Amino acid sequence: MATDLTREQEIIQLPSDQDASGRDMGDDEIVKLVEAIESGTLTSTKGKFVQNLEKKFAEILGVGSVFACSSGTAALHTALAAIDPEPGDEVVTTSITDMGALTPILYQSAIPVFADVDPQTYNITAEAIERVLSEKTKAIMVTHLFGNPANMGEIMELAQSREIPVIEDCAQAFGATYRGKPIGTFGDIGCFSLQQGKHITTGEGGMVATSDAKLARRMFLFINKAWGYGDSRPDHYFLALNYRMNELTGAVACAQLEKLAEFVDRRRQIAARMDKGLADLPGISIPRVEPDGVHTYWKYCLHVDSLAFDGGLDALAGQLRERNIFCAPRYIQKPAFECEVFTKQCTFGNSRFPFTLARAEAIDYRKEKFPGTYAALASVLVLPLNERYTAEHVDYVVDTICKVATDLQKASS
Repeated sequence: MATDLTREQEIIQLPSDQDASGRDMGDDEIVKLVEAIESGTLTSTKGKFVQNLEKKFAEILGVGSVFACSSGTAALHTALAAIDPEPGDEVVTTSITDMGALTPILYQSAIPVFADVDPQTYNITAEAIERVLSEKTKAIMVTHLFGNPANMGEIMELAQSREIPVIEDCAQAFGATYRGKPIGTFGDIGCFSLQQGKHITTGEGGMVATSDAKLARRMFLFINKAWGYGDSRPDHYFLALNYRMNELTGAVACAQLEKLAEFVDRRRQIAARMDKGLADLPGISIPRVEPDGVHTYWKYCLHVDSLAFDGGLDALAGQLRERNIFCAPRYIQKPAFECEVFTKQCTFGNSRFPFTLARAEAIDYRKEKFPGTYAALASVLVLPLNERYTAEHVDYVVDTICKVATDLQKASS
């Protein structure tokens, strides 16, 4: 463990995934963009880039169908629309996730029912899911948080025994695997995001994947306002939106997809170097991965024992930020169910719909029901990571964490 870093040492500027310093984008993307623009066809209904993206990503995953759409949120909404819940039906989901994974449930008139998480992996578990299942459960949504695969063996065994479809939220988990199989191919539908900070990016964008022909048909339609492109007598068959990806986005996505394997491999190398440097640091635990899982590190998360440090997690994070390591203690500042859309049931006008259809138990958010969630948020320190990190960047992060942690431990003794 390196602990010889002094406050006088030069502070290194780390690459950021919010700009060109931390994103590998350039000639490959420009060539495809120029081709799209020169073609004059920017709609995916008549262009080739989005179709090529869908075909290539389906081949990578080994699934029957992939459809591109406008965002990761759109992907999850499309998946839920394909499941087609009745008003008041329930979708079991995780308490630690982005709101983009929750509002589609409400827009489909269903009720998000939150399950607790493992406080070490931050992922939903089969045991927690089973505790909140009911006769109204229409689907289970599994988020592979930070690129760390959930235990899909146990989750799928439970879901299949109850004949409940599973949606995998893989927004942060490009390239992750479980038992040698790609994440996003265990459940009925896998959803991916191409937002600015993801493994590959188009700024915004999403993809949905399935091998179920019936679900594929409904997802294709939902993305296209339920208009039956290619049908002999097309119509708008049901209520749906325009979630199409345009050809400019598709062109960038095609170039980025060609780099995905390289980016994933690079992230895993970076994480392995960080694991090695931080594994023996008192009061801090490196990421825990399921024995059958392969983590692809959208972010690198440390589990911090706040009692081991003077000032706890916030003091540790504050000193790291002073040294240009812009980490995020707690990831999200509170469980998703503490946001006003749930606490005040702010939905459509003053109707509170669909919460008006919910069972009391389904919207019971008492703290004692979620010990893993609160423990996870109290201890997680989310560190930035991207494909542009060099060995020098990684060593700077490791040495700085070791120095700061050691100083705070000394102050507490």
